[in-house]
Amino acid sequence: MRLSPTELRGSIALEHRQFFQSGSEGQETAQPSLVLAPEWYWDIDGLWREGESAFALSPFFRWDGMDDERTHGDIREALYLYYHDNWELRAGIGRVFWGVTESQHLVDVINQTDAVESVDGEDKLGQPMVQLSYFSNWGAVDAFVLPYFRERTFAGKDGRLSVPGVDPDKALYESSRKQQHMDVALRYSHSFSLEEMSAWGTGIWDLGVSYFHGTNRDPYFVVVDDLTYPLIPFYAQMDQVGLDVQALWGDWLWKAEALRRWSWDDHTAFTGGFEYTFIGVGWGEEQHIWDVGVLAEYLYDSRGSDAPVVGQNDLFVGLRWVLNDIAGTEVLLGVSQDLDDSDSRTGRIEASSRFNDAWKWHLNAWFFEANDSHDPVYVYRRDDMVTMKVSYYF
Repeated sequence: MRLSPTELRGSIALEHRQFFQSGSEGQETAQPSLVLAPEWYWDIDGLWREGESAFALSPFFRWDGMDDERTHGDIREALYLYYHDNWELRAGIGRVFWGVTESQHLVDVINQTDAVESVDGEDKLGQPMVQLSYFSNWGAVDAFVLPYFRERTFAGKDGRLSVPGVDPDKALYESSRKQQHMDVALRYSHSFSLEEMSAWGTGIWDLGVSYFHGTNRDPYFVVVDDLTYPLIPFYAQMDQVGLDVQALWGDWLWKAEALRRWSWDDHTAFTGGFEYTFIGVGWGEEQHIWDVGVLAEYLYDSRGSDAPVVGQNDLFVGLRWVLNDIAGTEVLLGVSQDLDDSDSRTGRIEASSRFNDAWKWHLNAWFFEANDSHDPVYVYRRDDMVTMKVSYYF
């Protein structure tokens, strides 16, 4: 018999963003904040046997010293889970991630972006859902019913990394049911190997094919006659077919994501490239310690210069440095260059390591450069920053 069917863990973090200059609307340069992210897991049947039912709860809260809109809470997960044979049921509020590429995730459409958290779109709001999964030796099938839509968060007028003039409180919808529109999604995924398919040896593949019907998570912006808030988010309906594939051959990791989306502006998008890892890089007594990965990805959007997103014809190059030390130190450097505009680019640095088993530090830095006011990067041109976070895990 298991002595404890419950588990409580999580993290508390102090974070500070330091911007190198005041914002385009005169915002301040220092942005401190505090983050609470507990996680509770309950094995419902665990008092008697290894259970088939469980409940997971992951609330989230951030207090921000600069931006009232960034001070917010969310239920990232509140899921009932049931397992039986090859079936799995998840019901409640959850997070689902799809994607393989480094520079952006085109096919990741289940959860809404929590845009006040970070500029890279990696942080997501909890999504009400019912997910039914079936697993077999020929792959996995996941079906989703999504009964409620979450609107994207935006930085406030005093915050940084904001889109000036947006009024999220007046959001418009194509569907008459607005946030109550019933969205559905389906995904097939499979991992497999192909023997001796190349001179590099056996190839290990991860494949995902997805379909989504419902409210577009990416809002369009409607111009209205309001001098203070001239932009209103508009959430259109969409159908999307997505593909994500990853192949490991020796020290090469090939990645690609592609989509075809039918919405307010039908378009096709693609991101693909590789990561090659040099194993055991070092010198002297440090020989055979580090792993160094070289990354390159191409980003394409069929809307071209009219695309409201970064990555319509861009090249991303990066370097991943893994020290393989006890502290788990890793560093990622990356730059995305617009191939249509030599003056438009973004860059980032991500680094993390542990002080000990309970304490960890993270460092993120971003820079933005653009001269064309129609460039999506332009609104961030004064938002170059460094973020330092120290987290305690319990």
